[in-house]
Amino acid sequence: MRVGTASVMRQIDSCAINEIGIPGIVLMENASREVLDFLLERFDDDFCIICSKGNNGGDGFALARQLFVKGKNVEVFLVGGDQGMSSDCRTNYEAAKGTGIEIKNIVREEDIAELGRALDRCAVAVDAIFGTGLARDVEGIYSSVIDAVNLHTVSVVAIDVPSGLNSDTGSVAGNCIKADATVTFELYKRGFLNYKAAEYTGEIVVVKIGIPEKAVIKHHECEYLLDDEMIRERLKVRRTYSHKGDFGRVLVISGTEGYTGAAYICTTSAVRSGSGLVTLACEQRIRDVLSQRLTEAMTTSFEESEKLDGHIRRSDAIAIGPGMGDRRETLELVSNVLENAQCPVVIDADGLNVLKGNLELLDSRKCEAVITPHPGEMARLTGYDTAYIEENRSEAAMDFARKHGVIVLLKGYRTIITDGKELYYNSTGSSAMASGGMGDCLTGMIASFIGQGYDPLAAACLGAYIHGYAGDVLSEVLYSVNATHVMEEIPYAIKEIIDGTSQENEGFRD
Repeated sequence: MRVGTASVMRQIDSCAINEIGIPGIVLMENASREVLDFLLERFDDDFCIICSKGNNGGDGFALARQLFVKGKNVEVFLVGGDQGMSSDCRTNYEAAKGTGIEIKNIVREEDIAELGRALDRCAVAVDAIFGTGLARDVEGIYSSVIDAVNLHTVSVVAIDVPSGLNSDTGSVAGNCIKADATVTFELYKRGFLNYKAAEYTGEIVVVKIGIPEKAVIKHHECEYLLDDEMIRERLKVRRTYSHKGDFGRVLVISGTEGYTGAAYICTTSAVRSGSGLVTLACEQRIRDVLSQRLTEAMTTSFEESEKLDGHIRRSDAIAIGPGMGDRRETLELVSNVLENAQCPVVIDADGLNVLKGNLELLDSRKCEAVITPHPGEMARLTGYDTAYIEENRSEAAMDFARKHGVIVLLKGYRTIITDGKELYYNSTGSSAMASGGMGDCLTGMIASFIGQGYDPLAAACLGAYIHGYAGDVLSEVLYSVNATHVMEEIPYAIKEIIDGTSQENEGFRD
């Protein structure tokens, strides 16, 4: 699913209208018909549509006309008067009036009472006040209208963007409609990815309004929201005659005394994700403990330097960092891997921590690299504070990826994956998964997919999506989900996505 900003959407609209020659009024009619279809699938009658004088209002007037023609009870309000209407908005405003719809003006605070009575009579309120172009705080009569809509307990459907929500950042411009559903056009808006925006958007439905694909491709900036279809297209179905050698050799460098869990989780996740051969390299003093637990993976130790160097040279993917400690020995191992690996390397946790102040190791490496920081680790790597990273997630990730030539997977709500050119947002996962070891699990999964032959960017996308998908399935039956639960669920989740079967009530296998 494509993601975009208000600027990108304006460029796409302009291309469709001015270069391809589709009249704006046609696109407005298409948009209103898509909203009409959505409403008629969900609701029977009694609609209250609140419009203003821009193109979002034009969508609302066109929708009102179409509902009225179908015999539906429609009450329509215009906020702020009809002076300065956009051309296409006025066309639909006049058409609605010509059809016989009474349009009531809201220009004074006293007019709000009439809107409140209409909202009480109607089952659905449709927000067609502001679209993606809002560039100022909502105040005055507009804020009062929003308060009235939010106060009444009708179902609220927003056209394109809930009025008052910044479609690029997800922040509220003073006041905002709280919608139960948002029908948005062509692109999933970047602001919807802000976890705070969910309170205002409700369910998000993306619809096409007749803009040719070439206009979208020309101006879209390679931002995507991962979904089942995209992941299913990328997952490989195993051939009947394949053997373990076809699914990669993965080396996990992880684990010191007191942190055996990180090594176990990372290694087991690589095994459960489908790797052919997995080897764990850990501290010698914890090797016996882990060897007894890892029945499907081999082990070696940091101290067996020749063996370890051989594994580094022969592996198809390497994961390094979980449970290693922020110490000199970890830095030496990371340096060795980045200098000698002939395969992609996934760096997490302490593997990232030791790179603070040592980014030249990342820049001089001879292999492809995927880094998987949480915001705190990203802050340490970049020198920014964590608050900045949280507020500028996509920009921070893309800038670092471009500067250092790596793939960045920045963890958090709507995990970001980017190589500096393409940007992906993960759509799976929830706070039910907020527990220790989840990052170790994800690191093992990404390394596993790289070892199986996926390119590192695809592997990072697959790992993030399937990791969250497994957690979502499990959260249907579990109050909290830990890494062990997810590890067990991984192969089931992959099979369900490939087969296209429903995840409903499928969690927590025996």
